[in-house]
Amino acid sequence: MRVLVTTDTIGGVWIYTRELVTGLVGRGIGVTLVSFGDIPTAQQTEWLDRLPEVDYRATAFRLEWMRDAPEDQRASAEFLTSVVAEVQPDLLHLSQYCYGSLNVAGLKIKPPRIVVAHSDVLSWWAAVRGEAPPQTAWLSWYRDVVKAGLANATAVVAPSQYMLDSLRIHYSDLSRAMVIHNGRDPRLFSPHITKDGSVLSVGRLWDAAKQITLLTQHEQPVPVCIVGPEIHPEEVFRSRSISHDDSHHLQFKGPQSEGQLRLLYARAAMYAATSRYEPFGLAPVEAALSRCAIIANDIPTFRELWGEDAIYFCPNDADSLTDTIRQLSADIELRTAYGLRAYQRALQRFTAERMVDDYLELYKSLVGIEVVAA
Repeated sequence: MRVLVTTDTIGGVWIYTRELVTGLVGRGIGVTLVSFGDIPTAQQTEWLDRLPEVDYRATAFRLEWMRDAPEDQRASAEFLTSVVAEVQPDLLHLSQYCYGSLNVAGLKIKPPRIVVAHSDVLSWWAAVRGEAPPQTAWLSWYRDVVKAGLANATAVVAPSQYMLDSLRIHYSDLSRAMVIHNGRDPRLFSPHITKDGSVLSVGRLWDAAKQITLLTQHEQPVPVCIVGPEIHPEEVFRSRSISHDDSHHLQFKGPQSEGQLRLLYARAAMYAATSRYEPFGLAPVEAALSRCAIIANDIPTFRELWGEDAIYFCPNDADSLTDTIRQLSADIELRTAYGLRAYQRALQRFTAERMVDDYLELYKSLVGIEVVAA
């Protein structure tokens, strides 16, 4: 069987793709991978160097959620159609909505299309801005593109029920849709290193959806490390800029390598999941696989995914976040217990192996067991 997978190189979708493609190749599935957004760095593609059997095509076409995307979307669709015609895949696994309506009328056999809903602008806007998005030409185009892609998909997958419900609210009902949680390989993380009692948080400092700035509003009782770029690639998705200074309890590290981040996860006792909008959240999973206690914003996604195995602060409330950090930092036994609970939950629900198993079951239902096994 051969699957054509599309991805982007801008954010977490690339990490998701790494786990998916690595797992598929390990199960004997042929993969053609096409990326959009930016040409990836050598560091980003190191994992592909170890998978020479993957047919990888890198492009820099703009993504559908970017301004000035319509012209690039048409060109990228033509390019992707030509790749499909060349490769003749058995199935399309698409990380962009727009390609759900890809025109492959010239193919003798039209492959089923899975559209994966990693995020979307309208649900982002409702959660972050608390209002309906403005009626601009760009957003009208975007809404039409997403709606058409969902309507023409053979199956729609979301990483959480929250995300699936958001699609139904903002676009339309979905004829075939299901939740498949994202996953990470536990072997990439170190859960058994002695913790130093600190708090870690990963994400864009000025991204309104991640709202890591909640950690900067009060002096925290223990050291806090914030990792990630400070500027979102699209201005419309940034919150107001803020000034900050490193203090003895607050450290800004900027982007980190995978090895550096692994060590930060391993040493931190707590992870602050501050997002006000989160379709899934790979960083909390990585923290949990490193045995960090999860301190989560009390939003539907985190409640759905982490249940009673995280400790929550009042929605979007910096005072409550600081109080919760203080509570866990003062009680080593409680903190250790929440770290172990998060670790066990991640091992049961959020591994790459489980994710790939679920996708293969979906593949079989769309193309037949004999095709997947071939």
